[in-house]
Amino acid sequence: MNEIVVATNNRHKFDEISAILNRLPVRLIPLSDYPDAPELKEEGATYAENAVHKALIIARFTGKWALGDDTGLEVDVLDGQPGLYSARFAGGNVTFDDNKRKLLRLMESVPTEKRTAVFRTVLALVSPSGESHVVEGLLRGRIADKEQGAGGFGYDALFYLPESGRTYAELTNAEKNRISHRAHAVEKIKAYLQKSVGV
Repeated sequence: MNEIVVATNNRHKFDEISAILNRLPVRLIPLSDYPDAPELKEEGATYAENAVHKALIIARFTGKWALGDDTGLEVDVLDGQPGLYSARFAGGNVTFDDNKRKLLRLMESVPTEKRTAVFRTVLALVSPSGESHVVEGLLRGRIADKEQGAGGFGYDALFYLPESGRTYAELTNAEKNRISHRAHAVEKIKAYLQKSVGV
């Protein structure tokens, strides 16, 4: 397992994962190195199903271990929405600006104390034969009244962290790599690689 393909076309995710695993003797390969790779669809009923499915497709296609992820924003007052449908919250073929506008519209009358939410990331490390290791990371915060910050992507500019007084989009990359939902999950993958696989 000296090479792992990261099963995502999102460069932000690849960079964040790379920054945490960069001291391990493992080469992370971006999916862009495989322009003919199959399309990665999210049709599972859980984050774990989606993460494993994506990683397994790429592991079988490349013949290498692959790391798949699925991430969602869960808003408590919306009963966990958008959740699994975070990327298509406002419908099919939409932008994240569309998704953010819908979320802000739904949250217009919600008071600050009830705007709590969590970012959830599930990572799956999968071999070409189907062996898998699945982990989860969480980051708790709340939904801001308006967008703040230009960094990141997705819902980052709406995800407010009370302890720092900033949104996720206002954090530096180094700060994100210490506290983020994805960082927590990647650290668990790192521990698994160190202890179970011996890298």
